Amino acid sequence: MKTVVITGANRGIGLAMASEFKRLGYQVIALCRQTSANLAQLNVRVIEGVDVATDKGRETMVTALANVSIDILINNAGILRDESLGELNSATIMAQFSVNALAPLQVVDLLAKQLPKGSKVALITSRMGSISDNGSGGRYGYRMSKAALNAAGMSLSKDLAPRAISVGLYHPGYVQTDMVANNGDISAATAASRLVKLIIEQDMTQTGLFKHSNGEILPW
Repeated sequence: MKTVVITGANRGIGLAMASEFKRLGYQVIALCRQTSANLAQLNVRVIEGVDVATDKGRETMVTALANVSIDILINNAGILRDESLGELNSATIMAQFSVNALAPLQVVDLLAKQLPKGSKVALITSRMGSISDNGSGGRYGYRMSKAALNAAGMSLSKDLAPRAISVGLYHPGYVQTDMVANNGDISAATAASRLVKLIIEQDMTQTGLFKHSNGEILPW
């Protein structure tokens, strides 16, 4: 049985992906700061206290996952704040960099030795991190942090290639989650089904690609 590890798995897209991988017969290890009733009902292994943006949270992760061979590592945890020109907030911008960009890189770095040949890393990013696709401006911290995550993902695809570990960067779509006050145009279940399919199909011929959950390759 293959093992998938998902960060931020207590709600939204992370929870939906955990449910889909469980349905497909994977061993699911769900990482989160605090579990939820819905996650508890999935009957998967849950590791609480994992705030990926803190040293303590990452230490909890490393200890709990010691000796676990990870076939698929999904960095899903993320936050969205709002800043606009004239109303910048350095604290929220830096918080988004910490959670959305630096933490996924640190997670991969800490767990890299537990990724066997042929395993996969998936980064749940956003088309809002695309520079050429930016048609509306604003959202400075989120856009910048996701662009930074995309840059990290490309570097990871190069650095992990000698071990035949592929890296996929995925925009889930505009999803109905708490992050966007449920204003999205597709459900978390639909996004998760699309993402899981793409991640399962992911291989070295596609490593480093930035994809929409509908399969479209997105511009940087």
